[in-house]
Amino acid sequence: MKAFPRLFAALFAVVFAGHALASPDAVIAQARAALGSERLLDGIHSIHFSGKLASQERVKDKDGKEITRPFNATIDIIFQKPYRQRVVLVSYKGTEVTALDDYEAWRRLEDATNASRWSLTLLDKEQIKRLRASTWENLAFFRGIERSGGNVEDLGPVTIDGHSCEKLAFVHDPGIAFYRYFDAATGQLLLTELESGDSIREEGELVVNGVRFPKKLIYTTKDPASIVIITVDKITLNETFPDSLFAVPMLTVK
Repeated sequence: MKAFPRLFAALFAVVFAGHALASPDAVIAQARAALGSERLLDGIHSIHFSGKLASQERVKDKDGKEITRPFNATIDIIFQKPYRQRVVLVSYKGTEVTALDDYEAWRRLEDATNASRWSLTLLDKEQIKRLRASTWENLAFFRGIERSGGNVEDLGPVTIDGHSCEKLAFVHDPGIAFYRYFDAATGQLLLTELESGDSIREEGELVVNGVRFPKKLIYTTKDPASIVIITVDKITLNETFPDSLFAVPMLTVK
């Protein structure tokens, strides 16, 4: 069973709206104010997203010719402070679970037609760094990256789709950064780019307990045909999850 390619480390860095001002501190302050009060944002210790994923996949037809067809799945995402993450993707192929438990991370694949056919992989150092960065991006609401060893860089004014924007880079580690483009007039976050050149846009809005979240995330790679769309159906804040959901599973000896 093959894993759904190149999704989790980057895709689930959920993008939020914010107002762009003259300095990084001012941009961040206004971005947080647009999402909710300081009390509400600081009080969030976990976020649980449930929804649907839609994309395309390349497969071979009965004649061996490569074709493209729709790929659909359900998706369940948990972020919990300080550095815990769990993503469950269920499709016709089977179930793929990717999880982070502080400085350990793993991926488990289970075949849809035969539960005894499964594999477990421990993720490497760079993959763990990316999962930790995406967890921070979802739970910190832009503030405090310096306490995690990163920094914010003001990359100045740019124009995106005819809109004047302020570009900020949230740099977690060499080679791991999230580039945010804030509309200078409205404060809307128009685009997030990754260091790979892939991009994330958001559409719609869900308000949960007074905090604003995007309804839809659109992830585009350098290949224009490779678009992944996540539509969020439900968001739950401040659940408490057992350690076992994130810990590396024990191998069962038969």
